[in-house]
Amino acid sequence: MTAPSTAPAPPSRGGRWIQQWDPEDETFWKETGEKIAKRNLLFSVLSEHIGFSVWTLWSVLVLFMGPEYGLTPADKFMLTSMVTLVGAVVRVPYTFAVAIFGGRNWTIISASLLLVPTVAAFTVMKPGTSFNTFLLVGLLAGIGGGNFASSMTNINAFFPLRKKGWALGLNAGGGNIGVPVIQLVALAIIGASGGPRVLLGIYIPLVVVAAVLAALFMDNIENVKNDTGAAKDAAKDAHTWIMSFLYIGTFGSFIGYSFAFGQVLTNQFGRTPLEAAYVTFIGPLLGSLIRPVGGWMADKYGGAKITLWNYVGMGAATAVLIAASMEKSLALFTAAFVVLFVLTGIGNGSTFKMIPGIFHTKALAKGLAGEEAAAYGRRLSGASMGLIGAVGALGGVGINLAFRQSFLSYGSGTGAFVAFLAFYAACFAVTWAVYLRRSAAKGMATAATEAKPQLNYAEV
Repeated sequence: MTAPSTAPAPPSRGGRWIQQWDPEDETFWKETGEKIAKRNLLFSVLSEHIGFSVWTLWSVLVLFMGPEYGLTPADKFMLTSMVTLVGAVVRVPYTFAVAIFGGRNWTIISASLLLVPTVAAFTVMKPGTSFNTFLLVGLLAGIGGGNFASSMTNINAFFPLRKKGWALGLNAGGGNIGVPVIQLVALAIIGASGGPRVLLGIYIPLVVVAAVLAALFMDNIENVKNDTGAAKDAAKDAHTWIMSFLYIGTFGSFIGYSFAFGQVLTNQFGRTPLEAAYVTFIGPLLGSLIRPVGGWMADKYGGAKITLWNYVGMGAATAVLIAASMEKSLALFTAAFVVLFVLTGIGNGSTFKMIPGIFHTKALAKGLAGEEAAAYGRRLSGASMGLIGAVGALGGVGINLAFRQSFLSYGSGTGAFVAFLAFYAACFAVTWAVYLRRSAAKGMATAATEAKPQLNYAEV
């Protein structure tokens, strides 16, 4: 038990800025910090959840857009690709916005900005609108993808190290569930013979509610600062880019398939929007809920091992999808796609759990120990997570572009699935070669003195 904190208690919520924050002090945490942190987590999850819903809004809107809108399947895949691209790119500046504006203030701003794409979509959503107009308005929805990065950065500052895994997992999972939730809402609207403007009319006031609640109940932490040195060090480290590649295979697949699943069902299997909506939410829902399980499995068995075998499963599910696509078996195709979603969720949890372990292992190899090693690991892993999250989301762009080309060339998604299978095989090979192969682990030892331990990533 640590000694009681001598730091003054944070000001009341009316003060909006917390001058001193030390969640590692157990007395401070129990008496003051935990309640404040959990309150901020709750409303951060709400804002991020709606951000994910707005980001994936066009995966639902395209299901409403029948022949009268004049868009081809290729047009729709291009539209969702560009929305995904913007969502990936804005994650980088959003990561740094919390330290500049404050966590509460940026949550208010980022939530309020979601009114721009939703109101714009409400305005143009009608037959006769040009594809370029839809594309421009769709690009605006990409800002919803940035809310994940700023929310994770903000919540990371509120919780002690021993609670971060739970808090960040809950934060990420609560945000990811925004994908199936908007698809469920769309299912209800389509089933009731409503149009796309009804969906937008529901989410516009929800955006306002999220911004208002953030203003009323969230806080800023004064001592959250951007560490540009850590960002540069993380960008120079090869493991940041290796993990970005692996995260493309997991989260990139999750977000890409979330955008594409409904379109594949309607274009390849002739499902109506209502029939597609009945099943499209299931995969993203299960993939979101299973993410913490992937982290738990990584804690127990090692993140690299879970990630490796998860890619085996993803490859197997993709092979079944190829067979089902060629045989035109809707039931097998749907079941395999849902399994693939579940595996992306497990991989999301296991890959993100690898990152702190990798940089902590590097700290030990440098001869650091104890809190010094832990601090080094936190500094580099925190800086790398924003970049890894942004690059990983680009996988969703690649998936939608691959589907677009596959439908243009072959009239089905089979060609795209063959490409995905090859990519998962590459992810498997990289995971094994870099993090599990004994000779690779030994070969990555530092060139420092023999007293310093070698790098061994087998248990990360």
